[in-house]
Amino acid sequence: MKTNRARVMLALASALLLGACAPVTEYSAAEAPKDLVLDSSTTRLDLRFGAGTARLSPGDAIRLRDMSASGKISPSDRVFVSASGAPRLAEQRVGAVTAQLLRYGIIASPTQLAQLPPNYAIVEVTRTLVTLPPCPNWSKPSASDFGNQPSSNHGCATEVNLGMMVANPADLASGIRLGPAAGQPAAAAVNRYLNDKVTPLPQAGTAAAFSSSASTSTAAPSTGSP
Repeated sequence: MKTNRARVMLALASALLLGACAPVTEYSAAEAPKDLVLDSSTTRLDLRFGAGTARLSPGDAIRLRDMSASGKISPSDRVFVSASGAPRLAEQRVGAVTAQLLRYGIIASPTQLAQLPPNYAIVEVTRTLVTLPPCPNWSKPSASDFGNQPSSNHGCATEVNLGMMVANPADLASGIRLGPAAGQPAAAAVNRYLNDKVTPLPQAGTAAAFSSSASTSTAAPSTGSP
């Protein structure tokens, strides 16, 4: 009886000892967040046109130019323009605003808002800020992991690089609808192919020959004296 009890106590002590030495393998990914955080804000600019024309009022033209030049509207923003008037006139007004923005590298997309006042246009500017995750992240203990779970720093570099390289942060939330393709260069390429007038690639020795002739022509003439 005493022998069985001693064996049980010995087994319990061994189990407790092994449990104390075994590393903790349970680790939640929530303890090491690696997500990019996006914060967006939208501002609105009201513009006025001359009655029945696609010419911006002088004051609004200056205001739009100053906002573009100062960075209050930047190429990384999402910009939408809507104008009132008959379909043809509204299109011309939108074109006048987008042409002004394009001078500063800002690409605006036309949109349609209901119930605009006469001779009016609205520019909506959405700016998105990307907050990078706290990387590197070594919050997970570095002891042996018998659960074969990834490191807490796994994927950190990918997320940080993506957040730093994206040109338009809003694209991380949703993409922009593709516009129509440029028809003229596409048709020209097909025409060259159908008429067997494909532009040949340069020969392998062309670059070397050009380089050699250029260096010869630019060499200083010899004076004949030592």
